[in-house]
Amino acid sequence: MPDSKDLTLNLAGKEKRYKKKRTFRKHLVHLFLVPAILIYGVFQVYPLISAVINSFYSWQGFNRVAFVGLENFKTLFTQEPFKGTFLNALKHNFIFFIVSVFSELIVAFLLALLINSKIKGAEFFKTIFFLPKLLSVIVIGFLFSLILNPTSGALNSFLNSIGLSSIALPWLGNTSTALITIVLVHSWAGLGFAMLIFLASLQAIDKEILEAAKLDGATGFTLLFKIIIPQVMNAIMIMTILTFIGSFETFDLIYAMQGSSGGPYFSTDVLATFFYRLAFGSAEGGQALGLGSAVAVILFVIISCSTAILLFYFKRKDFER
Repeated sequence: MPDSKDLTLNLAGKEKRYKKKRTFRKHLVHLFLVPAILIYGVFQVYPLISAVINSFYSWQGFNRVAFVGLENFKTLFTQEPFKGTFLNALKHNFIFFIVSVFSELIVAFLLALLINSKIKGAEFFKTIFFLPKLLSVIVIGFLFSLILNPTSGALNSFLNSIGLSSIALPWLGNTSTALITIVLVHSWAGLGFAMLIFLASLQAIDKEILEAAKLDGATGFTLLFKIIIPQVMNAIMIMTILTFIGSFETFDLIYAMQGSSGGPYFSTDVLATFFYRLAFGSAEGGQALGLGSAVAVILFVIISCSTAILLFYFKRKDFER
């Protein structure tokens, strides 16, 4: 029979092998992250690094010519027509964000409050408001281009039929209305998603907190601003940041409704369409991949820094509460 020493060694060896096997299985889980990391690296990190490198070179077509340092950035900020077009596009991105806050986030929050009040048909309205999110942006752009057609579109036809011909405008052909019109279409498409986020946050509020506030006499706006909004501040923070990022990344809807030219007269031009024209040869001076890469880098810096500032602001507000 084996002595106690052999048994101890045998048990120790088995325990050691078991620990190794358990450690291996624990680290094996990390392999499931590899596909996601590879996809993220190929489609996010690599293009960003390439854009940064390309922005420091001059280009002839798709051929890198010479290292020029910060010359491309200097051109964007100091030389016409690039300076004027760049600043104009940047201004439109900020307008896009500000209008989206009012036309999408505030409206979505009010709708969430209404549905959360257990109105009749709440589930039906949730479905109806979310349906546009399921449509392709290209489809939305095409449909609204038909609806907003100045001569045969449904909107102007309706306005004419009710005696409001004076406000039946060429919505996408007027420099004063084109950008706002596109923002409103964008807000309509994203309204349902924002509403569901706010609704989920409202439904997560502890009912005892609301009841206690009502017993203390809090009603109407006092209940809204002192109790409800602070409780859903995380959802407001998330949606504000997502709206900001979306406003500066917007391209597809503008491209679907107005093309890459930013017409009429650059009134719908944003940084993404400006980048597209520079990088692919339809902007002033022909193809300029170095300048286009510089625009992409600036756009990334603006989004990153602004997102960090918004996060810091909301986190500080959360800490103060």
